[in-house]
Amino acid sequence: MTIKIIQFLLSLTILVLVHEFGHFILAKVFKVRVEKFYIFFNLGFSLFKKKIGETEYGIGWLPLGGYVKLSGMIDESMDKEQMKKPPQPWEFRSKPAWQRLLIMLGGIIMNTLFAFVIYIGITAAWGTDYIPAQEVKQVAVDSLGQELGMRSGDRIISVNGKQVERYRDIYVNLILDEPHSLQVVRGSDTVNIVLTDHDLASVIEHGPFFTPRMPFVVVGFLDTTKSSAYKAGIRPGDRIIAIAGQPIQYFDQARAILMAHKSENIQVKAVRGNDTLSFNVALPESGYLGVYADTDLSKYYPVRTRHYSFFEAIPAGIRLTFKQIGSYLKQFKLIFNPQTKAYKSVGSFIAIGNLFPRAWDWQYFWSITAFLSIVFAVINLLPIPGLDGGHALFALWEIVTGRRPSDKFLEYAQMVGMAIILMLFILAMWNDLARFVFKIR
Repeated sequence: MTIKIIQFLLSLTILVLVHEFGHFILAKVFKVRVEKFYIFFNLGFSLFKKKIGETEYGIGWLPLGGYVKLSGMIDESMDKEQMKKPPQPWEFRSKPAWQRLLIMLGGIIMNTLFAFVIYIGITAAWGTDYIPAQEVKQVAVDSLGQELGMRSGDRIISVNGKQVERYRDIYVNLILDEPHSLQVVRGSDTVNIVLTDHDLASVIEHGPFFTPRMPFVVVGFLDTTKSSAYKAGIRPGDRIIAIAGQPIQYFDQARAILMAHKSENIQVKAVRGNDTLSFNVALPESGYLGVYADTDLSKYYPVRTRHYSFFEAIPAGIRLTFKQIGSYLKQFKLIFNPQTKAYKSVGSFIAIGNLFPRAWDWQYFWSITAFLSIVFAVINLLPIPGLDGGHALFALWEIVTGRRPSDKFLEYAQMVGMAIILMLFILAMWNDLARFVFKIR
């Protein structure tokens, strides 16, 4: 958990610094006085602060973002006294609308450029690893998959009528692209699985309902003092091939057999090295063997890696950035469709922190940071007063109409926007508490 928190705070610090620097540098270009540049919010006190020239640089204690305070701007500080004084040449409000628009878009621009840089770097350093979709000959499905019409053993051949190159893109494309359908081969038949909005709501809440079929290889035990498999002599590395006299080839085939023999003594056969061994297992009332099965796809499916030279990585990284932006915009679209209930997936910093792995992995760290940089850019572009997009909208309105909103209007709009942001934050926090603390869903 400590590693997760450190990665989250490091990523957030970098992203806030990049975003606020976008506002800062454009304000300097257009000769707007920057009063404060803060990473994290400093409600009540600062962890660190130092004034250099006209700007106070600091680090706050509340890691919910950061801010650049510009002279003569109505922002979250709600500095009304400054706004009562006559405008000064160095103030934000004294600058032309097009300059104010660019300053407000500076953070969004920097977050997007930063994502480009990270994805180019990732592509150049590590290339891209993927399991070809055509190599996954069969999938296992859970109860939701069965309700939707899929069966274990199906082979997915296309998504929404289009072939997919990478296996991990199947679920993403199914959710984000319309008409939300899978085409599978079952025996000698081709079956079309179509998701309605109601089905989509269940899938979004539930998560992936199919996985590549895997052999039943034991890698560990829930509790060696209670595991019926461990007590019987089964050990890590054993590949289970038969349960209660019924041969199995894949892990998903074991579940139904075990549930049919709860509280019974059964025979389990497993391969260990070159030997086939038999074990007498006393199943508990739950029907569980008490083991962890191997879920490492790379052991059983070919992983392809495409390597890029630095100059090849530039267009590849740019394409990946645009792909991620398009993917996130599609996800955002789902949130506003009440039938999909995608609003339940909105998360706060608890969900964001949970994205990071327990062990440090630089490639994964930078991948998540690049994606979060895109998230920052898209969210801040929303036309909500209090966010960059709201300020930009008012500047754009002035450019188009030639009429500038009054300071009183901007003040009220800022208050309304902050209320909306607070409500969205409460929704996100509730979703996180429901998922990770109360286990409601």
